[in-house]
Amino acid sequence: QVQLVESGGGLVQAGGSLRLSCAASGLTFDGYAMAWFRQAPGKEREFVAAISRAGYMTYYAASVKGQFTISRDNAKNMVYLQMSSLKPEHTAVYYCAARRGGYVPDVFDYWGQGTQVTVSS
Repeated sequence: QVQLVESGGGLVQAGGSLRLSCAASGLTFDGYAMAWFRQAPGKEREFVAAISRAGYMTYYAASVKGQFTISRDNAKNMVYLQMSSLKPEHTAVYYCAARRGGYVPDVFDYWGQGTQVTVSS
């Protein structure tokens, strides 16, 4: 049974930083592209960042490029999202997602339950 469990969310002031973590189990981790999505209140879920199976390729939404960094540790079955210079508009539930094989936009097989990030002004 595949499980993706996010952690690291919380309340942070504008300008602050957070690192989200996603622990994966029940899958051959290095065979999966991984990604982060987010959903703000009243909005549709949107892509944030993705990383290839070996971690050599990363992809970012234009809105977070240069601010957020996705990384992975295949030895620990973990994927991370380092977020800096946070703004209130970054407030959302952040989800981890996994796709068997290479990265394909918006095509993911498994999803976590999400972790809330709230940025206060």
